[in-house]
Amino acid sequence: MIEILRPGPLALVEDAGRPGLAAVGVSASGVFDRGAFAEGARLVGNDIGCASIEITLGGMAARMDRDHRVALTGAECPASVNGTAVSWGVPIELAAGDELRLGLPSRGLRSYLSVAGGIDVPPVLGSRSTDLLSGLGPARLRAGDVLPVGVLDPARDASGPTLGGWPPAAPGSPAVLDLLPGPRTDWLSDPALLAGEWQVSPESNRVGVRLTGPALARTGERELPSEPLVRGAVQVPPSGQPVVFGPDHPTTGGYPVVAVLTEASIDRLAQCRPGDTVRLAWAPPADVA
Repeated sequence: MIEILRPGPLALVEDAGRPGLAAVGVSASGVFDRGAFAEGARLVGNDIGCASIEITLGGMAARMDRDHRVALTGAECPASVNGTAVSWGVPIELAAGDELRLGLPSRGLRSYLSVAGGIDVPPVLGSRSTDLLSGLGPARLRAGDVLPVGVLDPARDASGPTLGGWPPAAPGSPAVLDLLPGPRTDWLSDPALLAGEWQVSPESNRVGVRLTGPALARTGERELPSEPLVRGAVQVPPSGQPVVFGPDHPTTGGYPVVAVLTEASIDRLAQCRPGDTVRLAWAPPADVA
């Protein structure tokens, strides 16, 4: 068991999600930064289906009830165990009674605490993920919550190399988010204007990330019936300010989807804070095939 002493601004139980249910109105949800999550799973020897804790903007503290192997990945925070600093992106062996505390990340937004055996809360529709839009899954974590931990498969090996690579951009550099054409790209008067620099709005969360910049013009005054949405879809509402949908997106939407981010770019977007600059770029044709 792991006791949450302090959740920080937002801490959620998340796994790889619940795909395949969009037809009945349930989005996949799951972790936002899949690369950081997968790296943590590998470090502690978990199957990719095991749940971890997704921590937004650090500040979490937790106490162990027994020995646990854990790993911290994603946005790097100052981390300590019983007041002694510990490293990021490596397996950490904790004993019963140890207290793990995280500070504020210097850059990036979402960190992941992976525990060998996974966070073993009851699954809902096949997943342990918290979906903030629908309310499915466990509630957001609060001080005093006690989380069960599953049993690690002894056949798995946690000694291999990490996936590495976070963060992908140098400090101060805008994250480059690659775009693939969407089903309604032709609704933009000039699709080339979507490429360029945008700012992440404070009105952003796991449902969608709003971008602010020059208003994009749409062709005509057409209305669009609701159509299916996917993670990474880029919608342009009448305001002309793009919205990029995250893991807790609705299953349908009534504004044109003019582009879709690549999977790697969605991971990069997961680490962008409000006020950060991002650079949208159309992926080369070879990447579209």
